[in-house]
Amino acid sequence: MSWTWRYEGEDGSVVAVGGADGSESFTSQGDAETWIGETWRELLDLGVTQVSLLEAGRRVYGPMSLRPVT
Repeated sequence: MSWTWRYEGEDGSVVAVGGADGSESFTSQGDAETWIGETWRELLDLGVTQVSLLEAGRRVYGPMSLRPVT
């Protein structure tokens, strides 16, 4: 299975980052979650405010905000 993140704006619309509307593919959910934990700040700086995790195109969970809880 292929795991990917869907990058989204506040309204749920897809946000393209570097010409792509999704991140690279991951071989496991754990790998995808580790990656987002390491890169969420960079994505937020690029205008991504929330993400959804997809497995083979099916939404597993999300949207999940990238904004820090205050």
